[in-house]
Amino acid sequence: METTSRVGAQAPAAEGGQQLPSARRTVDGYLLAPFPWYGLDEAFTGPRWLMQVGMAADGAVEHGSIGHGDEPSVRNEGTEDKEKFAVVVTVAGNPARRTADGTGLLEATSVSSAAWLAGVGLLSFTWPGQMDHTLRDDWLEQQTETAWVLADDLAGDDWSTLSLPVDGVPTPFHYRESEFGWVLAGSTQEGVHVGAYGRGMSAYGLGFAMIKDIATYAPQ
Repeated sequence: METTSRVGAQAPAAEGGQQLPSARRTVDGYLLAPFPWYGLDEAFTGPRWLMQVGMAADGAVEHGSIGHGDEPSVRNEGTEDKEKFAVVVTVAGNPARRTADGTGLLEATSVSSAAWLAGVGLLSFTWPGQMDHTLRDDWLEQQTETAWVLADDLAGDDWSTLSLPVDGVPTPFHYRESEFGWVLAGSTQEGVHVGAYGRGMSAYGLGFAMIKDIATYAPQ
């Protein structure tokens, strides 16, 4: 299986480094992407919000996330069962390539890239009960490594197959559930990989669609 680079596909920062909504709502990075962005299709009528983009070592936009539903909190355990959200991660379908300065090599992105980013994204909004800040840092490091191992073995027993519409076309996704929520990942006919994670919203009823104009997501 093609593997993904954790340098080329940088995970979102967790508690302590997690950006607040007001700090991450900018459309500028999204507009720089040479690939289309994906979100939930028009069947979803709730709030949609920008999160953040990730860049490769050469400065090219490689991935980014769009939120749907409630903006999840990180530490407020009392709201975890009430929050309903789904985040869609779009990852550029890039082959292995040289960095802009020619001194390094960026590994190819793949469905595993989307699965890992989605898995770590879910962790960034998860605070296990009865755990202090120091212990959570260790927990997050361990769980991030686990998410990497799982993403690199999409054919393993931890994943099942789920068919969901992408631009109206039934598309196979790798899907898994955990006590923290669900994660899925697949590819589109547009040559990008799509990952998603969520809590409180069933993944089985979701559909994805290309965003026609990402600029409309900019805060007013």
